Amino acid sequence: MQKRMGEAVARVARRVNDTVENKSDSLDLAECKLMTFPVGIYKAVRSVADGIHRITLANNELKALASRFVTTFSQLRELNLEGNYLHRLPEEVGSLPHLRAINLSRNRFQHFPEPLAAVGALETIELEENEIADVPVELLAAMRSLRRLNLRANPLRADLRALARPLGPVELLVSPEGPQPAPRAEPGLSR
Repeated sequence: MQKRMGEAVARVARRVNDTVENKSDSLDLAECKLMTFPVGIYKAVRSVADGIHRITLANNELKALASRFVTTFSQLRELNLEGNYLHRLPEEVGSLPHLRAINLSRNRFQHFPEPLAAVGALETIELEENEIADVPVELLAAMRSLRRLNLRANPLRADLRALARPLGPVELLVSPEGPQPAPRAEPGLSR
């Protein structure tokens, strides 16, 4: 167990160092077994944070995203948080002026993350395989840049499947009516 944790820490350090040394516009921390975003990374990337436009934190064990994450990486254009245990986003997400795409698939959202409605540049929202039953149609309709909203494999109310008309040019992806796949269980916890 300790050896695997040590390997995960080394993997994170290596990836952060690569981003800083190469002044890369991407930070890939996918599949690093992260339960929280490591505080030490904020200091490590301080000199290049404004140049980071894409962050991948997919397939970790994140339960929350801190406000500090959003304010540190304020120039984000793409954020991949797929495959975590998130159920809400900090309000500060609405202050990401350049965010064009966010992937929140396979998380624990029971409601549409409303801070996303304040992101003016947002074009793509992936929310596949969450637990969302209702979406705020009026908020979505006001999102001028939104072009794609993926809500497949969510237990949406039947009347919400007719959303496409009021959303205009938005590509709305929903699953056909019928049984939806069971949400994934969190290790060590029962639902």
